[in-house]
Amino acid sequence: MAQPKLLDQFRAFIRKKHYSLRTEEAYVSWIRQFILFHNKTHPKDMGKAEISAFLSHLAVNRNVAASTQNQAFNALLFLYRNVLGAEFGELDNVEQAKKPKKVPVVFTKPEIKMIINQLEGYKWIMAQLMYGAGLRVMECVRLRVKDVDFGYRQITVRSGKGNKDCVTMLPEIAVEPLRLHLVKVKDIHQRDLNSGFGSVYLPFALERKYNNADRSWAWQYVFPATERAIDPRTGVERRHHIAESVIQRAIKQAVRSAEIPKTGNCHALRHSFATHLLEAGYDIRTVQELLGHKATTMIYTHVLNRGGQGVKSPVDLLWN
Repeated sequence: MAQPKLLDQFRAFIRKKHYSLRTEEAYVSWIRQFILFHNKTHPKDMGKAEISAFLSHLAVNRNVAASTQNQAFNALLFLYRNVLGAEFGELDNVEQAKKPKKVPVVFTKPEIKMIINQLEGYKWIMAQLMYGAGLRVMECVRLRVKDVDFGYRQITVRSGKGNKDCVTMLPEIAVEPLRLHLVKVKDIHQRDLNSGFGSVYLPFALERKYNNADRSWAWQYVFPATERAIDPRTGVERRHHIAESVIQRAIKQAVRSAEIPKTGNCHALRHSFATHLLEAGYDIRTVQELLGHKATTMIYTHVLNRGGQGVKSPVDLLWN
């Protein structure tokens, strides 16, 4: 019996490890690029020198960001360690991609109002959750019914960045619109069930563990796609969540329509959430817990310093 092709072996192993489909596709793309860069040489016939050359090529010739170079490295590390059973250890002479320090884009409170006022329907609700609860765009689109607690006014973010769960608030302004939205979503789900569908993707093989959980209302996405689609991993026709590009385009258009001269996106709503909480006097530890990611909160202290380490210009003091 013929041995499966390398990428098929890779896909099987990465799925066993429960990596997301997005990560799987990204890693497969980097492995393909690595093989093509070395004239279609099989990875088992390559090692540290070839990996170092490829990563340096990304930094020098393609001028990729540090995070992109790091993703390519992680893809190759996963391939060699898990599929080929080889360790390549410390890499030599790798040209590192530069990691520029960026101050996050933050909208003022009036600007937030102007942006959200440009939206309606479920897009308005999603914007309220990204700003009002600090959700990342993927955390928002992947939100499931069971993780919205109207009684305690809280949202549980499952397997966020770093595969961590965290709890954040459910903004009061979004409660009733979200209730009404879920009535419509439940009706869509019931129609799917009546048509012989209604299944949703469950993480970590829970579908096998809990019989029919994939068809239960609790596991459905809060923001489902308008059409059912074939799950590329299982071949099952399901209703997935909406594509993140839908809300990303809507937010960018709202910023333009509000005539705000900032290059803001969905993540700027999350930055604004953190900054405005700190401005309101909440301690940084509280903000860290709500964000579910300790490292990012340190960038907001730079924003709050307002330049010059918070020192007022003497020209401003003249008029006070």
